[in-house]
This record gives sequence, structure tokens and C-alpha cells, in this order.
Amino acid sequence: MNDTHEIKPGQSVELLKELHILTRDGKMNQDSRRKLKQVYHLYHFIEPLLLEVQRDHPDIQLVDHGAGKSYLGFILYDLFFKALDNRSHIYGIETRDELVVKSADLAERLGFTGMSFLNLSVAQSIDSDRLPARIDVVTALHACDTATDDAIHFALKKQAKFIVLVPCCQAEVAAVLRKNKGKALAQNALTEIWRHPLHTREFGSQVTNVLRCLQLEAHGYQVSVTELVGWEHSMKNELIVASYKNLPRKRPTERLNAVLHTLGLEEMNRRFFTLP
Repeated sequence: MNDTHEIKPGQSVELLKELHILTRDGKMNQDSRRKLKQVYHLYHFIEPLLLEVQRDHPDIQLVDHGAGKSYLGFILYDLFFKALDNRSHIYGIETRDELVVKSADLAERLGFTGMSFLNLSVAQSIDSDRLPARIDVVTALHACDTATDDAIHFALKKQAKFIVLVPCCQAEVAAVLRKNKGKALAQNALTEIWRHPLHTREFGSQVTNVLRCLQLEAHGYQVSVTELVGWEHSMKNELIVASYKNLPRKRPTERLNAVLHTLGLEEMNRRFFTLP
């Protein structure tokens, strides 16, 4: 039985085969259905953002950080960008050269001319002249550890209207909590929350995302946090979507300062207060 009835109208069957969502004979197994469900679920969040950018100007510039095999970029291009007859463009940022080359080859074969793939770290991309001065949408799915923070700094510098993050492997805050644990334990009973090493790791991950949300709000963004349904196999299924609304910045800035001070994380001021 052919499973293409589960695919959205107009979608490239050849792309889904290349991404191993469909087998070579156009069939789909249970793992493929799960993968396709995840991709569509994420697309459900991003499509309205693209439509909102379009209402402001027709050409959409999107950068996907830590692109990997560029599943997200290819699906976005296939379902949305390929129908646009303008200068809209998707840039995939990835440090593994073999994946950059493979993605570029696939885009060329499929005729996806509005896609580029750059062998850069997220930090390098912030000042790279290979990217436009202004970007509309920034995505970073499972960009490990501080790469998510670099993606936020990139988005702030590029004055992105929308930022879509699925954070991963946040270790930096946990390391600082761990380092200052002895001093903190004597001062505040709340430090019991992260006294045990497992709790330090989990609490550090939670705090990192709270600080990121406050950081974005301190730059005028409206932030929503939700769970990616269908990603239950992954512990990292928190979705942060930030929309620039030019909101008041004073209160979230004060809150960000207060959280850093309360948790003994003052040395991380620079990371979370880096300005565009």
C-alpha cells in the first residue's frame, strides 16, 4: 500500500525519500510516521510566523542554526517557500562540512534555488558577511549548550521578528551553580533545590531557559513556551517562540538581574545581557 495519502498536497515525494521519511518505493513505516508527525507539528507553529512576515514584506529571510541534515529547512522550503516567486531564502548553518555539502547537493537536485548552506558555527554566523544584515525568522532546534544562546544573540543583532528555539544540553548554568554550591548552601535554604548533582543538572537546564525567556522579553519580545507534542522520545521537547512586539523592557530586565543575583549567577551577566 502506498502511504503518500498521509503527505500534504504538493509536497515533494522525492524529498521525503531523500530524508528517509519515505522508502524508495514510497512507503512509510511507524518510525517514519512519527518523524513526519513531528515535522508537521513544528511546521504548524512556524507557518503562521511566515505568513505574518509576508504581510509586512514579500521576501522572507530565514536562518536555521545547527541545521544538521536540514530536515526543518527542506520541509519549510517544500511546504512554503518553493511556491514563492521572489527572493525569499533559507540559510542552513552547520559546522559539519559533509552535511553542508550533502544538503547543498540535495537542494540543487530538487531545484530548491532559494536555499544556501554555510559551514559556520552559530557564533561565527553572528558577524559573517555571508548572511544578510537583517533576518526575519531564526530557528535553532537542539543547538547544543551555548549554541542556543549564540542563536539568540544572532537573532537580536539581525533584528529578527520571530525566534523559534528547541533548546538542548544546557550545561553552562549548571556548572556555575555547581561551582558556587558550597557558598550558596550556607546562605539560602532554596539552594536545596540543586544540592544533589542530578538536581543541579535538571535545575540548571530549567533556569537556563527561564533566563533566555527573560532575556528575550528584555529586548521587547513576547515569549511563549510550550511542549512539542509527539516528541516524547526526547527529553528536550520545550519549544520557545519569541515574537518582536517592542514591549516594555524594564520589568523583565529587573527580573533577569534579580534571578541571576538570587541564584549566585552574577558572573553570567554578560551572556544574558549581551546587546545586539
